[in-house]
Amino acid sequence: MDTGGVSTARARAPLRVLRPLAAPLLAPLQGVRLAYVPLLGVYLASGALGLIAVADQFWVRQSLTLTPAELASLAVWLQLPWVAKMVVSELVDCVPILGSQRRAYILIGGGLVAAGLLTLAGAAGGWIAFAAPETLYAAAQLAIVAGSVVQEVVADAISPEVVARTEADGSPRPQADINRDLAMVEVLARLTYSAGAFAVALLAGVLAKTFAYSTVFLMALAVPALSIAGALLVRADGGRRPRPIDRRILGGGLVFAVAATLIGLSAFRWAQEAVFLLSLAVIGLMLRRVLAVLEPEVRRRIALVAAMIFAFRAVPMIGDGYRWFAMDRLGFDETFFGVLQLTSTGVGLAAMWLLADALVRRPATTVLLWLTAMTALLFLPSLMLVNGVHHWTEPALGFGARSIALIDEAAQSPLFLLATVPLLALVAIHAPREARATWFALVASLMSLSVVASQLATKYVNLLFPIERGVYDQLPALVLTVTASAVIVPLGVILALRRRI
Repeated sequence: MDTGGVSTARARAPLRVLRPLAAPLLAPLQGVRLAYVPLLGVYLASGALGLIAVADQFWVRQSLTLTPAELASLAVWLQLPWVAKMVVSELVDCVPILGSQRRAYILIGGGLVAAGLLTLAGAAGGWIAFAAPETLYAAAQLAIVAGSVVQEVVADAISPEVVARTEADGSPRPQADINRDLAMVEVLARLTYSAGAFAVALLAGVLAKTFAYSTVFLMALAVPALSIAGALLVRADGGRRPRPIDRRILGGGLVFAVAATLIGLSAFRWAQEAVFLLSLAVIGLMLRRVLAVLEPEVRRRIALVAAMIFAFRAVPMIGDGYRWFAMDRLGFDETFFGVLQLTSTGVGLAAMWLLADALVRRPATTVLLWLTAMTALLFLPSLMLVNGVHHWTEPALGFGARSIALIDEAAQSPLFLLATVPLLALVAIHAPREARATWFALVASLMSLSVVASQLATKYVNLLFPIERGVYDQLPALVLTVTASAVIVPLGVILALRRRI
């Protein structure tokens, strides 16, 4: 009897079982190309700005007078530069600076981020004192956001350009392979961003515990230096001619920016809501204009995917009151906040890595349903802690608040990034080469509006359940409301629209 063939078949059986399990793990590594690396450096630097997160939280808690509702309100205004990305995108596509349409803008963005970090350091260290610390904080954050916007606009525009359209012998590549690589670049960009956040997470807590907060902000100047290095290495500005400026896009964006600024400076009670509705109308009209070149079926698919992602990202967050509760009642210090940042970004990074292959191959509705379920799970530790479950688990089960908190709702941030990939992949596939920056910027502006909606909702729930320093009676109701919203809102929209795609 020939037992050799049977033995070989038995030996190969585990490999057949393991191969489908290994595919999602290997997909991101298999998708990396040498040409992508300098571009991914820009995204890595954006994620590495998390180096200042812990110092920022503790400095705000200890030295500023802003409430959680006021911080959420400030976050709404700080989100507006992301909404107005179409202005920058038109400049990137149409207006070279010293002959450069890409690299020069990344350098400008890095300079703005550095200026913001210097302002934060000066305010925290007391050597910039011509304005109140709260004003300097807002100005610094605005500079950092503006610089990040400029860099991301350029990076998004470059991302489709690094994908090869021909084989090594010069023959055209199959369009299906190109589309898959375009989607994978978007996945890799978000993975790299999260990897940057993960790499500095624990260090952020250690530095905030060891050094003065102003020193940490100065140390973070290494981050814009990294993005500038990526700009110097990336293959950009070659073989491209500036297209004529679309005056409707640029003019509309400028009018919107001016109008939003004037409304923001006014004493109008509903200024943020008015700016949000104005932004939604302007971006909707601009998207309708640029997408008019597509087939109706493709336009409808993009619109439905965008609506579902918008709903997923627009849910309220808990706000800074929970962080203050963790500092005051649970005794979490800077170092442990670094540990929390490490575990949270690690969970998000692992989720992105495991879902990378699914994002390229699975329908957007399926991915969003998975992400909604994961979001619900990530809220559970916070819900347990604010309701005092740790007081029971520590004597009964041997683990307390710190063990429960190791995975918290902060891990949602990478999931929100991941949710945008199906839409960005559609844009990468269908956008005309000469208008890629504008297409990406408009879609990203719409996604930024979802964050504005989230921040507005966060402000509302913090006004409904007000949290003050040292007074946390309303926190359990706030966390429960946020958790329920994070599940019910996106789930309802996804289930309502999934059959229409």
